[in-house]
Amino acid sequence: MFSAFIWGMIIYGVYCGLLFAFQRQMIFPKDMAQIPEEYPPDIPGLEIIWVETGEEKAEGWYIPPPPGSPLPAPLIIFAHGNAELIDYWPDEFSAFTKMGMAVLLAEYPGYGRSRGNPGQESILRSFTALYDKITEHKEIDSSRIVLMGRSLGGGAVCSLADVRPSAALILMSSFISIRSFAKSYLVPAFLVRDPFDNLRVVRKYRNPVLIIHGVRDEVIPYSHGKELYAAAPNGKMITYQCGHNDCPPNRRIYEEDLKKFFLETGIIQHKSATNDTNLHQSHKP
Repeated sequence: MFSAFIWGMIIYGVYCGLLFAFQRQMIFPKDMAQIPEEYPPDIPGLEIIWVETGEEKAEGWYIPPPPGSPLPAPLIIFAHGNAELIDYWPDEFSAFTKMGMAVLLAEYPGYGRSRGNPGQESILRSFTALYDKITEHKEIDSSRIVLMGRSLGGGAVCSLADVRPSAALILMSSFISIRSFAKSYLVPAFLVRDPFDNLRVVRKYRNPVLIIHGVRDEVIPYSHGKELYAAAPNGKMITYQCGHNDCPPNRRIYEEDLKKFFLETGIIQHKSATNDTNLHQSHKP
């Protein structure tokens, strides 16, 4: 029995060691994201921004609002999921640029054309540099910056919210922390190298926080969204009948929900949000 215990501990130690060594390949599967052939994309007014922070060289795509929009404009800084690239997202934000908002799609180190190794610290360095560079733009209203992250991107923008000011925070299909998943792998939480403690950031964030989550999320359970919402001093939650990668299930409803949030929080001031309640199938728990 003692010998079996010793062998069990050895096997468990090796298992923990392998998870510690390879966890970043699991959290940041950058090789799964295929770079589209079209580069740069045909986007009116697109500005490609590069920042260097030591070993990292990260790319950002700045998409301005349409000509004639009131300036200075509010800005969305967006962080994507762990197996995606900024290349996949311009069309998803076209409705918001039409509202007069600018968008910055921020890339992670080591993803796409960017250089370096992804991790919480390297992502924060790159995102902070992109933030500092874009807020120098004369057409950006630095008092109306929205930090928005999907899935892993929630961790990236929460880290940024911890060190730079913003007017609002939006977390879509995101988690309370990476460490909260350690028990699923039967390992101690301290072995997690990139904790991304979103819950800690949300608890002390005083500006509006919008949590968006699907009740059938099979990757990041719905309970994470509810806990983030409960922790936010100034929070709102929108629930959709969907999973992780099909969220939001209805683009038109999602765009109207975000437009309403932007109007309620003063991020945008023009055009009233629709009062057609038939559009809204989401609910606040």
